[in-house]
Amino acid sequence: MVTDSIADLLTRIRNGQRAGHKVVQVSSSKMEARVLDVLKDEGFIGSYKVTKKDGAKFDHIDVHLKYFSSGAPVISTARRISKSGKRIFSASEDLPKIHSGLGISIVSTSQGVMSDREARKRKIGGEVLAQIG
Repeated sequence: MVTDSIADLLTRIRNGQRAGHKVVQVSSSKMEARVLDVLKDEGFIGSYKVTKKDGAKFDHIDVHLKYFSSGAPVISTARRISKSGKRIFSASEDLPKIHSGLGISIVSTSQGVMSDREARKRKIGGEVLAQIG
């Protein structure tokens, strides 16, 4: 049983890209879908699709990974920041810039899950879930 589904999602994406897979499967939840929405909107993954296999109890998500033309993965680093034992919150002006603005932080705010750029634009802070570079 997975206790931290976001960390599991990031690990599966990271391992899938290191192995050169085109698609990885992750368990399905609303929070994971919102995180994948942010990654898709920011151009870090190609797409994703929620599917249910016949006879399976739970849905899963097929994540289509994205690579550069050279074959290098688009996501070079994916780190879980806020953990179940230690939550990390940040105000909008204190959100860190990742790789000089080339990467993103994924932030859970009162208005939903969004990138750090969107949170700065809306001037709202929240829990920093992950950093993607």
